[in-house]
Amino acid sequence: MYTIVTGAAGFIGSNIVKALNARGENRIIAVDNLERGDKFRNLVDLDIVDYLDKQEFLRLIEDDAFGGDVAHINHQGACSDTMQHDGRYMMSNNYRYSVSLLRYCQAHDIPLVYASSAAVYGGGQVFREVRECEGPLNVYGYSKLQFDNHLRAQWGELESQVVGLRYFNVYGARETHKARMASVAFHFSSQYREHGKVRLFGGADGYADGEQRRDFISVEDVVKVNLWFIDNPDRSGIFNCGTGRSQSFNDVAVATLNALRAADGQAPCTLAAHLEAGRLEYIPFPEALRGKYQSFTQADIGSLREAGYRADFLSVEEGVARYMAQHQPAGITDSAVR
Repeated sequence: MYTIVTGAAGFIGSNIVKALNARGENRIIAVDNLERGDKFRNLVDLDIVDYLDKQEFLRLIEDDAFGGDVAHINHQGACSDTMQHDGRYMMSNNYRYSVSLLRYCQAHDIPLVYASSAAVYGGGQVFREVRECEGPLNVYGYSKLQFDNHLRAQWGELESQVVGLRYFNVYGARETHKARMASVAFHFSSQYREHGKVRLFGGADGYADGEQRRDFISVEDVVKVNLWFIDNPDRSGIFNCGTGRSQSFNDVAVATLNALRAADGQAPCTLAAHLEAGRLEYIPFPEALRGKYQSFTQADIGSLREAGYRADFLSVEEGVARYMAQHQPAGITDSAVR
């Protein structure tokens, strides 16, 4: 039987395929849209049995072309650009696509694990998987929330496993193609290697310079959560996928700088020392992002723990050090980071 991974050439999808390969699974159908052709690099070292364009895949499931030969679908395919303002495209790509997959999976008793997002919480301060905590700030977050709500309306009728994972700020290997939407760790490392310094947003929303806080999670941990649900098909629900702790952008910058310095045989430094040496600087918070920016996120992982997931999560310091040991930046730089 086949495992289907959508968004397989993307950041999280390609990491999931790699992890499945490591477990000896290679009857994998990779689904993606390679209009951005450079994403093919994420597929080169992966073992798959077939590749399908997203539109061809949708036609095939509408025609019931796979019969009963699909063991599991891991749905990572989506537009994750939070600055994308084309609502029609976002709803078609993120919402209607997911609705079609859910219908197909339920008709054929196929487990479905899909990517939701912490963007559904918007500017709130409590990040728990309940309606009163949800209020997206952009159409990307709304497209993810709408599918979560579509699923909630059918809970009593579901015939097979469905799991939605609300990803918080994910960083790690295979994200180079994401360009400006890559993680802050990626941008910090690229900026430092090119300019000898990293740039952070100045203070906003009551936070001091660089002290806005997010729940940063390594893609290694995201993959482990996905595989755990694949291995436990009796567990369904919508779950936060974060570490359960917030850390500042300053923390990420220091962890990145120290990891890169360690690779060059240099000693780690404090935030103050990096500032004094000019390796870190702050720029004014962009006016265009005011009212549309999550200055604080921290996953409530109570539901995930109650479902039975017990593994620990990497801290920023641990995860960024592991990432930088692998990371070869492609020279992408920004005047700032998200």
